[in-house]
Amino acid sequence: MSVARLRPATIDGAVDAPASKSYTHRLLLAAHLSGRTGHLRRPLVSDDTSTTARGLRQLGSEVVRSRGVWTVLPRAPRTTPRARVIDCGESGTTLRLLSATAALGASRIRFVGHGRLPLRPMGPLFASLEELGAKVIRPATGRALPFEVQGPIHGGAVDVAADQSSQFTSSLLFALPTVRPASRLRTVGTPVSEPYVRASLAVIRGQGVRVAASRSGFRIPGGQRFDAVDATVPGDASSAAYLWALAAVTGGRASVRGVPAEWPQADLALLGLLRRFGASVRRSGQAVTVRGGARRPFRVELTGSPDLYPLAGVLAAVAEGRSYLLGGAQVVAKESNRRLGTERLARALGARVESVGGALAIQGARRPRALHLRGLHDHRLVMSAVVAAAAADGPSEIADASVVGKSFPGFFETIGRLGAEVTVR
Repeated sequence: MSVARLRPATIDGAVDAPASKSYTHRLLLAAHLSGRTGHLRRPLVSDDTSTTARGLRQLGSEVVRSRGVWTVLPRAPRTTPRARVIDCGESGTTLRLLSATAALGASRIRFVGHGRLPLRPMGPLFASLEELGAKVIRPATGRALPFEVQGPIHGGAVDVAADQSSQFTSSLLFALPTVRPASRLRTVGTPVSEPYVRASLAVIRGQGVRVAASRSGFRIPGGQRFDAVDATVPGDASSAAYLWALAAVTGGRASVRGVPAEWPQADLALLGLLRRFGASVRRSGQAVTVRGGARRPFRVELTGSPDLYPLAGVLAAVAEGRSYLLGGAQVVAKESNRRLGTERLARALGARVESVGGALAIQGARRPRALHLRGLHDHRLVMSAVVAAAAADGPSEIADASVVGKSFPGFFETIGRLGAEVTVR
């Protein structure tokens, strides 16, 4: 088991943002759906994106990796593997985004996964696919995995639940333009993680596919074809968020280059939160610089950016006052129950935590305690704990350090370049 050992340190430096996990997934899928050779420059090479690349191989696209470029190649039917099993690992994005695309063909595709992935919600997407003509064989246990799906689906009017995961909507938005007749996708319930749908639309429309948004959902002309993908993956605000937060909690400075404002990213919402926290935030082109200041308490609504929940909890735990984390109900069904994990992390720092009307209320600790944590088993909890450790009152040890490879494989090397005193063994 890998353990990260950290000493308190003031962050100061400039680094390039790692490539976006969300956009690497989506551009891979768009390249597959084009049926033509596609090129992704500067993709994120992580556990989750590699899982999507392997999954696409089962659907007829080969992803050839070279330094700095992934090439997506359509395969002739005779080379398509007979075993049609997609192992999603622990990647919810792979599971959801590939499900509707798998239902485009007549072959039966079996999906499997590990960790908490079989417990994550899939019922609403199953129901939408069945409405569109797919056959879905669900596990008798009531879990999401393993399941089998067989198409081909057709276009038409279909509802999708939007109040549990945005990925159900995104999955259908990628698949439906390629079938006939035209489709009307109606979203039901109060949407969560809506910026991720906007990210999907940015990729879909960027590849020449027409999708019209309406108050109730989307109108999608049928029989469309994706353009061949030739794109550079933008820098990742989700990964940069931990670097900016390090500067904010240590009173230091972190400049992260390569995070364009024009690509929708949910976790850019952290910048507004950091301003309320007391940090200064300055954008110059594609570079964003954060400087630490006062640690002010805050209220934040996290339904649109649930991946920030543990990090917001850390900011609250070191703030000088009482903060409130609102919304983000979907965090209980991520790689771990991130609400419970956030509570545990905040308490370990010496903060007081209670539930107030559904919100998480956190009274910050005057002197955050050093951390000695095991069993987090979640990349976002581990990286949030590392941020907290940099502002603690002594050396910290955080186990399960290797799980950062799910989304930010170079995390520890990057924070070391910013001045963090960290070793991983």
